[in-house]
Amino acid sequence: MSERDLLMIPGPVEFDPEVMRALGARTLSHLDPVFIATFGRALQRLREVCLAPSAQPFIVAGTGTLAMELAVANLVEPGDRALVVNTGHFSDRMALILARHGAEVTQVRPPLGEAPRPQEVEQALAQGAYRVMTVTHVDTSTGVRAPAEPLVRAAHRHGVLSVVDGVCATAGETFHQDAWGADVYLTGSQKALGVPPGLALLTVSPKALSAWRARKHPVRSFYADWAEWLPIMEAYEAGKPAYFATPAVNLITALEVSLGQILREGMEPRFARHRRMARAFRAAWRALGLRPLPTTEAATANTLSALYYPEGVDSSVVGRVRGEGVVLAGGLHPELKTRYFRVGHMNLVGPGEVLATVGAVERALGAAGHRVQPGGAVSAAQAALLEPVPAAD
Repeated sequence: MSERDLLMIPGPVEFDPEVMRALGARTLSHLDPVFIATFGRALQRLREVCLAPSAQPFIVAGTGTLAMELAVANLVEPGDRALVVNTGHFSDRMALILARHGAEVTQVRPPLGEAPRPQEVEQALAQGAYRVMTVTHVDTSTGVRAPAEPLVRAAHRHGVLSVVDGVCATAGETFHQDAWGADVYLTGSQKALGVPPGLALLTVSPKALSAWRARKHPVRSFYADWAEWLPIMEAYEAGKPAYFATPAVNLITALEVSLGQILREGMEPRFARHRRMARAFRAAWRALGLRPLPTTEAATANTLSALYYPEGVDSSVVGRVRGEGVVLAGGLHPELKTRYFRVGHMNLVGPGEVLATVGAVERALGAAGHRVQPGGAVSAAQAALLEPVPAAD
């Protein structure tokens, strides 16, 4: 019997022991030469993980929501127009942050569970002089994956800054920041980057930095102002001490370890592994007769599954799954919160975690009265795992 349950929620996720050892190591001064070198490597590696060699990385103590505000506060001025491509709860949050910073917000909002159509977004971009467009790559509340590449390229064609929320996608879903022309890619530490919660991370293009430098008004947030953080990031990457606010020393040390592991795996193999694990999960869900919240395969994330409860089964099944040794998440989107549950599958997830989770869900559904073929879902997942690695989405 395991000493603890397997954590299969959409963040925090399971973390590598080497990462946890770095987190628990003796805390150094933030001006210690060893930590300065560690922070510098973390910045360099974040740029590599996001496939953004020209971008400026920022690593700041905070959450994914702070990362969202770090992007918005610096790129938007009162009266600017912003287009939000909305796929769920965290797109709603982005709209609120934009409005709080004075933007006039327009939204392209497909029906819940559907991915935005690039042509519809392109039409919206053509109709207004937008300063910024935001896209949630994978919305944690719905499991919907937006077609990031064509959306980012559309924004570029219209001279609009693109901000991509990668909190539930970075290092799990295919994304090429420089090649696609994304201006800001933002995330948090606790999901596919494989570090406990507490870090807000961004990679910012030269174009976005130029737009920020050309602002007419001061940034409204003191803590989120790039003017305070940019000299710190530049100094640490150059191997020099600097101070604005005390960095999260142990979290950054753990991040440097995790980013190194990610890069050793390789970004394309890592993206392919997440596709392969997601395909196995989807095969299992079909075998169990579970309906995903995303309406198409193309709109379905590789980093998590959002699944409606089958008829006659309610949210108590999440507790039953925990009784089988696996922790899942309930629903989050306010319109559907009691009707579905979520399974995270990112960072370290491999065949063992897939089969353990599928088996636990199968047993829990059977105990809840849902008709299942014993072993059928596990067999479906196993068959999918034995197939060739799927091509890029």
